Amino acid sequence: MPNVESVIHIAAPPDAVYAVAKQVEKFPEFLPDVQSINVIERDGRRVVSEWVGVVREFSRTIRWTEEDDWDDTMRRCLFHATKGDWDRYQGEWTFRPHDAGTRVRLVLDFEMNVPLIGPLIRRVLAKLVKNNCDRMLEALKGRVESGMAGDHG
Repeated sequence: MPNVESVIHIAAPPDAVYAVAKQVEKFPEFLPDVQSINVIERDGRRVVSEWVGVVREFSRTIRWTEEDDWDDTMRRCLFHATKGDWDRYQGEWTFRPHDAGTRVRLVLDFEMNVPLIGPLIRRVLAKLVKNNCDRMLEALKGRVESGMAGDHG
């Protein structure tokens, strides 16, 4: 199964970056590949949300339900898809102090078996997912550093 990792430095305190990342329902405002996110349950650390994303390169819409476990003490989120188009989708966000800012790391293990998809297309999909993770962190950085994140509480 493919595994991707993205890392970025954000010039803001870890608590501020973490608070913005927890607002998953706002991701479609700054992530063009995410059509919608509907939070269906928020209970303490646990957030369950329905995602609709677009893979423009394949003219395909993908849907999944995701369960997140947000650990405020460790500033970490473990997540996985509970149903949807991914055969396997799980990962971790971490938010650590680094150089007067925050080092954000996103690791994702995924598998998507599309009928008639060959090894070449799987490699293309892995590259697209990696690029999407990089863009997600860049968008988070832009959102936090521009101060457009709104209320963090």
